[in-house]
Amino acid sequence: MVALRGKEIDAFLARPDAGRPIILLYGPDAGLVRERADALIASAVDDPNDPFSFVKLDGDELSAEPSRLVDEAMTVPLFGGRRAIRVRAGSRSFASGIDTLAEMSVKDCRIVIEAGELRPESPLRKVCERAKTAVAIGCYPDTERDLAKLMDDELRIANLRIAQDARAALMSFLGGDRQASRNELRKLTLYAHGKGEITLEDVMAVVADASELKLDPIVDGAFAGRPDIVETEFAKAMIAGTYPGVIISAAQRQAAWLHKSALAIADGTPASAVLDGGFPRLHFSRKPMVETALRNFSVARLAAIIEQLATAALDTRKQSTLAAAIAQRTLMAIAANAKRRG
Repeated sequence: MVALRGKEIDAFLARPDAGRPIILLYGPDAGLVRERADALIASAVDDPNDPFSFVKLDGDELSAEPSRLVDEAMTVPLFGGRRAIRVRAGSRSFASGIDTLAEMSVKDCRIVIEAGELRPESPLRKVCERAKTAVAIGCYPDTERDLAKLMDDELRIANLRIAQDARAALMSFLGGDRQASRNELRKLTLYAHGKGEITLEDVMAVVADASELKLDPIVDGAFAGRPDIVETEFAKAMIAGTYPGVIISAAQRQAAWLHKSALAIADGTPASAVLDGGFPRLHFSRKPMVETALRNFSVARLAAIIEQLATAALDTRKQSTLAAAIAQRTLMAIAANAKRRG
């Protein structure tokens, strides 16, 4: 059984075994599957743009004619050299083609198969794990250690450091898809180019927007006077690994927006105009909760909440082990305050 795990995967990817030219990449992290496939193809051929050296095949099409995979793998390039085949597996099986190919002597050709999540009894996974000339590599969401290494690698390439609070916040936004995480990191390093050190403000300006939607229910629930929503959604955020300071930062931005909006309404601007205007435009699903928040708080009370949140933000940085408790207590206090109105 040839199913690599842990450090075996890194070792194989760094120096693929020529005796196992059939490589199955599968799992829920589609970005990691693509990234590893790209690397394996790049190291297998001199020019991926050469149609005589590199061929792409569709798995569902192969299912109707599995022998085509054998024909392609045994084809000798017109001008010599190495060859690679990339197969995107679909819903139909072409395992018989792999089974036949695994018994043949394949020279100077690498076959990389990309698939989604596969059960242990899946024909494709079974044949690749069983064959001596094949290998199966699972691609699962990055662990905290994987993300830390990914972050360090990208920062080293960009010659940048990162502040501790910024690092903790950034970790909460990464994971789930390797390519998406890497793209966010590269976007951040480009933004911070020449600064020397990435700050929490940089992370919030560049990366936080992509994850803001999951924080909206917590923040909106607090200002609308819904402690039940705050408690439920905050717990979900903690389970998902969200850094508590990020939630406080989102609440600070919302408090500032509400304060500005309350001032505009006090000066005679219709509430509907405030809700429909501005940038970024408020999503329609949030309007009822935000309208309630504007009714709940006066300008003076919002100013006091802005100070309360600033204190909480500082406390979460000073007492990182208590950050979750500090953030939740502050948001629950705002929710209780909202019920008093005025």
